[in-house]
Order: sequence, then structure tokens, then C-alpha cells
Amino acid sequence: MLISVIVRTYTGEILVTCTHPAIGSMCRRAATLALPMLGHVDPYDDTWFNKSQRRLVLPELNSLTDSASAPEAAAAAEVLALAEMLERKPHRYLIFVGD
Repeated sequence: MLISVIVRTYTGEILVTCTHPAIGSMCRRAATLALPMLGHVDPYDDTWFNKSQRRLVLPELNSLTDSASAPEAAAAAEVLALAEMLERKPHRYLIFVGD
């Protein structure tokens, strides 16, 4: 299942996109591990995380970079870099775009 991740502003401007092919399997792994944020990414719709929720998503991404398969860990690292962008300025969102 193809899931991409974008960082978007409140005005709708897309700042960056990540299309790593293992994002979907990374999210499925998060679900099997019962991770409360990434484990609930909807593969068929958009799942938004704001700056406040970012503090919950970051440890989950760090955990996946340490424990997942190489492709899933690479996907988690790429998404982690995008999540860091939410801290730089207000009104940015990390959005998992479902298929």
C-alpha cells in the first residue's frame, strides 16, 4: 500500500514530500507494536499530526529506526526528518497521505 508523507502549512502550501516505498509497511509495523500515534495512521485516508502531537510521534519514529527492517528504518528516518520541520515554525502539519 502506497502512503506518502507531506509537511503542509495551514494555507495549504506543501513544503516537502516523502514517498519512500516502505512507509506503508512501517505504519503496519507500528500498528502491530500498538504504537498509539503511528499505529493509527489510516492507509486509505489522510492522517494529520500537528506540532503538539509531534512530541508523541517522534519517540515512535525513533523506536522504529532502531528496531525495524532496513527499508522501514530508512522510511522512519526520512519521516523523522520531516517531523523535525514542524518545530521550526508554527502552523505546519505532518500528514500521512493514504492511498
